[in-house]
Amino acid sequence: MATQSPFFGKRDRDTDSLTSRPAPLVGSGTNLSGTPVNPSSLTAQQGGLNAAAAPAAKEGGSKLTVGPNIKLKGVEITDCDTLVVEGLVEATMDSRLMQIAEQGEFKGSAEIDIAEIRGVFDGSLTVREKLVIHSTGKVTGKIRYGKIVIEEGGQLSGEISFGAKPSLHAAA
Repeated sequence: MATQSPFFGKRDRDTDSLTSRPAPLVGSGTNLSGTPVNPSSLTAQQGGLNAAAAPAAKEGGSKLTVGPNIKLKGVEITDCDTLVVEGLVEATMDSRLMQIAEQGEFKGSAEIDIAEIRGVFDGSLTVREKLVIHSTGKVTGKIRYGKIVIEEGGQLSGEISFGAKPSLHAAA
């Protein structure tokens, strides 16, 4: 005879149904823990979005968030418009927007329209439009950029060159 575990209560079907959940805000998504994330709330959580990056984040499209303590290794990330790195990513990718949080780290190769680095990037980075390295950011490797902004305290080292190839996404 099966008995119900005393550790698990019955769920109220009305409060757990999909129809009772509030509709997400336009341009919002969820992180890997299922917590709703609104791009405008990133300003408070991550110290502010760059004005140039804000429109790209609000355009919609596909977004991948690698949360804290998550390790994503040995992959090729494709068809991703926005990558937010809060953990560790070892990959190759081509995207519109990359944001690396203070605790985030990206190792590998990336071709990006706009990159905002608050954590660590190590590898080959081509930024077609604008590279922003915040005061806590550290970028090393082979770096090509269209425009660059480095806050006081930000670090950049390696083979650095101006003049990235035009955006593939700009024509689309």
